[in-house]
Amino acid sequence: MRIIFWGTPEYSIASLDIFIKSKHEVIAVVSQPDKKRSRGNKLISSPVKCFAEQESIKIYTPAKIRDNIKFINEIKSLSCDLFIVIAYGKILPKEILEIPKFGCWNAHASLLPRWRGAAPIQWSLIKGDEFTGVGIIKMNEGLDTGDLLLEEKIKIDNDDNLNTLSEKLGILSAKLLLNATSLLEENIKKNTNSQLIKQYTLGREITYARMIEKSDFKVDWGNEAFEISQKIKALYPRANTTFRGKNLKILKIKVLSNDEIKNEKYLVMSNYSRPGIILAVIENEGIVISTKTDPIILLEAKLEGKNISIKKQLIQQLKPSVGEYLSD
Repeated sequence: MRIIFWGTPEYSIASLDIFIKSKHEVIAVVSQPDKKRSRGNKLISSPVKCFAEQESIKIYTPAKIRDNIKFINEIKSLSCDLFIVIAYGKILPKEILEIPKFGCWNAHASLLPRWRGAAPIQWSLIKGDEFTGVGIIKMNEGLDTGDLLLEEKIKIDNDDNLNTLSEKLGILSAKLLLNATSLLEENIKKNTNSQLIKQYTLGREITYARMIEKSDFKVDWGNEAFEISQKIKALYPRANTTFRGKNLKILKIKVLSNDEIKNEKYLVMSNYSRPGIILAVIENEGIVISTKTDPIILLEAKLEGKNISIKKQLIQQLKPSVGEYLSD
């Protein structure tokens, strides 16, 4: 099939790569425009655009797609069979959805209709979901409301963060998109769409994964320890607090259990009155901090202007004192 691929971040590359190596023909790639991403205001291309350039594929980076007559006419002229869409970054309007002969197909990283929207991986981690997955949907004008063609569920491991889970789901998306394309070819031959599943028939809760905002990255020590732990995993490596007036990125923590708190190794100050207090400094391990519930131990972090540090190195770099306060 003749395919136009729509995608922008690193996450999309596994899917683009698998189609380039398949029997199908990727005739063009559509990605977000170059953006200023550094202190020098240098324009930086998206990861998908960079990858497509290496593969000598025609690239489009329109500033807008709705009512963009020139862009729409050029895409139409390519006589495309399918649009494959994964993390492009904009909702495709009806005038775009109607272009390909056999529809527009999206790989969405959640178990729909749970976590429709822009940041499904982050919100599945923030809320402590036990499972997530990828669904291949036929796109319509709604926000991730299309019928499902394929879906696969995976378990979220305790040590998964945004990076590790994104990698797993990116690989899974690539596999399912390719499988879905083969299934579509079979359906076309049989002239049927009988395998499509309406999302409402699955009996799942409808939830929305709004975009992550700058304020979300601040760690609120007044939250429960579990919530803090999930936020740090979900927003890795950007969750942060303030220590002695400097930004401190929190990269890895561990919630201390009751048994650990009672252990002499984790002997902590007990007369604290608010969350965000340094309760103990455990030699060669980390820094114990109070929360609304259980204490956590900070194991890995990055102080503004410094390199990432862990355990003993972290303690030496921060030189924390018991009783100090970390602000949100």
